[in-house]
Amino acid sequence: MKITDIKNYPVRIGHRNQMLVKAETDEGIYGWGESGFSSRELAVSGMVDHFREFLIGQDPMRRGRIWQELYRGQYFEGGRTITGAISAIDIALHDIVGKKLGVPVYELLGGKQRDWVPTFASGGGSTNEEVVEMCKAIWDEGFKAMRLLLQTTGDPNLFEPRESIAANAEALIKVREAVGLEPVIGIDYHHRLSVAEAASFCQMLPAHTLDFLEEPIRDESPEAYEELRKLTDVPFAIGEEFASKWQFLPYIERGLTNYARLDICNVGGFTEAMKVAGWAEAHYIDFMPHNPLGPICVAATSHFATAIPNFSWLEIRHSVGEPDLNFYDDEVFPVQPKLEPGKVILSDAPGIGIEVDEASLTDPFEFWEPAHFHRRDGSHTNR
Repeated sequence: MKITDIKNYPVRIGHRNQMLVKAETDEGIYGWGESGFSSRELAVSGMVDHFREFLIGQDPMRRGRIWQELYRGQYFEGGRTITGAISAIDIALHDIVGKKLGVPVYELLGGKQRDWVPTFASGGGSTNEEVVEMCKAIWDEGFKAMRLLLQTTGDPNLFEPRESIAANAEALIKVREAVGLEPVIGIDYHHRLSVAEAASFCQMLPAHTLDFLEEPIRDESPEAYEELRKLTDVPFAIGEEFASKWQFLPYIERGLTNYARLDICNVGGFTEAMKVAGWAEAHYIDFMPHNPLGPICVAATSHFATAIPNFSWLEIRHSVGEPDLNFYDDEVFPVQPKLEPGKVILSDAPGIGIEVDEASLTDPFEFWEPAHFHRRDGSHTNR
């Protein structure tokens, strides 16, 4: 079997762009993958086009060797653009191999550890009361874990860290008082805080208000996380931006993350994700994968989650009471994993269990840039 083409589709699906990749073979077997380098899809598209030039004619069964060539085949190795492209291609090749052998991808990874994949939902509000009610609604719908956030300003481009941490500390205390100890509750600060701000936030909270604090500060400096670790005992969830096992290295080896927020569409696909999984297992670290994209990412991450022992919850794009934003369009993706509140249920179909109606990929890519946050004094701050 030989690769005959690698096609990429930077397209608009629902409310956001997605970067899809299709690998085709001379046996008529094809596979689908997705890149997670959001808002930089065109850069990844260019990288996929480059890789296509030397992937045509190669054997997709040799996916591990292909991974090494894609990563090591240029002088400037690594980086999120390169590994975003590698991720999509690697997922597509695993899809092909599963179809060739007639087995789901989780069988290629060691077989089932679990029958379904636990998920967590996200929600929030603009008042303490709205956040409490959102928590109750998510719980009542069937989710046992969730992220909550109080929005403190009506300006989408404004972020004041001290205002946010004070308001969210108060809201989370109200939530825990209202719902008790059983719900798993976290908050994502999207690396917008400093060490001092993150420490102050945690110190405002009574014990067991939070089950996890996600990405409180930027990850370029593990030493900064070491300082923050000394100032709080709240578990950290880190890693959604990591583009290789090497970026995970200090966070696993130094005990800086308690939940690994691996993104299979950024880290390098199944090939790299499984290496990180074994390493994390040796340090008793569970996975809470980043999964903000479309059904291909859901499917790939769910196969990964099904096959590893050290797993907690999978992020799912579901907001109780919010309008349908067409995250998982069933016209574009007529075959995809089954979603239930708190669960992803995979079929036993060969490959990753995804079909894409290419004729439905009609909405053109739209330039989109996330808000560039500023503070009240006009200075720029972390997105």
